[in-house]
Amino acid sequence: MPDAVHGTIFTLLKRYVQTQYDHSTWVRLLEAANLSAVDFDHKSVYPDEHMYALVGQAAEMTGVSADELHEKFGEYLVPDLMYMYGRLVQPEWKTLDMIEHTELTMHAQVRSEHAENAPPVLDVTRISPHELYIDYVSKRRMGALAVGIVRGLATYFDEADQISVEPTTSENGERVRIRVLQQPA
Repeated sequence: MPDAVHGTIFTLLKRYVQTQYDHSTWVRLLEAANLSAVDFDHKSVYPDEHMYALVGQAAEMTGVSADELHEKFGEYLVPDLMYMYGRLVQPEWKTLDMIEHTELTMHAQVRSEHAENAPPVLDVTRISPHELYIDYVSKRRMGALAVGIVRGLATYFDEADQISVEPTTSENGERVRIRVLQQPA
């Protein structure tokens, strides 16, 4: 199977759509994406094309760009991701620490559990205690999701007013550079 998205992400996408809109919007979205017969199971994986179809249709239905939808969904994902991978997080970590350790902790865990699932590669360079760059690499071209997750982490760690997130390249490329800067409290 080519790159695949874990069913948990689809389950959370369904919940996001139902929370932000309603259940009928989710049903219409599935039908518009020609996925009406699909019942996403959180333990399975699904082709990337399913995610592209759903996000593309959601963008068309809402008039919101796919990048903006990815960002909002990324922010929404954080509490669930922290719950799922909390055992891998050190108690002293905050936003920048989480980003710096994601590749070797959470992404390594995902890859070991599901060989067919390929989370993006995050090459993080810590410039200073208050600044880092993320080089996001993925054929999925979902850098906007990563931007949203970073913003969601800042909210999760109650640092949203201190953290600025700035993509320095197009968010929908295979390689996306994201600057994350924390202002002193």
